[in-house]
Amino acid sequence: VQLQASGGGLVQPGGSLRLSCTASGFTLDHYAMAWFRQALGQEREFVAVITWYGMDTTYGDSVKGRFTISTDNAKSTVFLLMNSLKPEDTAVYYCAESQRAGDFYYYTSRSAYDYWGQGTLVTVSS
Repeated sequence: VQLQASGGGLVQPGGSLRLSCTASGFTLDHYAMAWFRQALGQEREFVAVITWYGMDTTYGDSVKGRFTISTDNAKSTVFLLMNSLKPEDTAVYYCAESQRAGDFYYYTSRSAYDYWGQGTLVTVSS
């Protein structure tokens, strides 16, 4: 499985940005895809996840109500629409894919994921 993240860049506070993660090489054990982020000097943080079997979603508390995770009809690309961006959203954003069944709490953990993209930098600054 290969994941390719894109769409990062520089945006002003209050602005919007949409990240994309294109996946290839899936096996049958394909349960969820997620976005994490890592700011300089900090731990990698859960942002959002979407499950393939129910198209259910959940979000980290710091982005709830501002970010939306979605997928295309072919389920080969996952998007992260980020609105009302704040300077504290500045980070490298990573997409990840899980080949394991679990509940939403499980999918907030980095250990749930088998494959990771290379990351795309989002900088929120005036």
